[in-house]
Amino acid sequence: MGLEHDSMDLASGIAAFEGKHFATAMQLLTPLAQAGEAEAQYRIAIIQQNGLIGAPDHAGAARWMRAAADQGHAMAQHGMGFMYLEGEGVEKDEAEAANWFRRAADQGLAGSLNTLATMYQEGRGVPQDEEEAKRLWRLAGFDL
Repeated sequence: MGLEHDSMDLASGIAAFEGKHFATAMQLLTPLAQAGEAEAQYRIAIIQQNGLIGAPDHAGAARWMRAAADQGHAMAQHGMGFMYLEGEGVEKDEAEAANWFRRAADQGLAGSLNTLATMYQEGRGVPQDEEEAKRLWRLAGFDL
């Protein structure tokens, strides 16, 4: 049992998630998420956010997304950014959204770099700054 069993359950839970067997994924991933496994927390957040089994649970999704994001999970940090940007499961706060996108962007996540660049271009949650927007787009791989 222990760590080896947990990694098998995580792999099985991810495989169930990828295969769109979301109820099975929840069954396998929930104990791991409760034990602090960031990838399991992130996958459960996605299931709840999108109502993949039952109705969407935005508050529950935000709790799990935050748990994974706080551990440095880049996709969860990106997810928290959108939750704050849209006010989904949390109170809308564009400055807080920018903070979460920045954390994911600092890990090289192109989608977060792109979103943050757009926020700088539009002055949403950050000061409007066309040069910073262009810098971020270049980091994301866009040819300007």
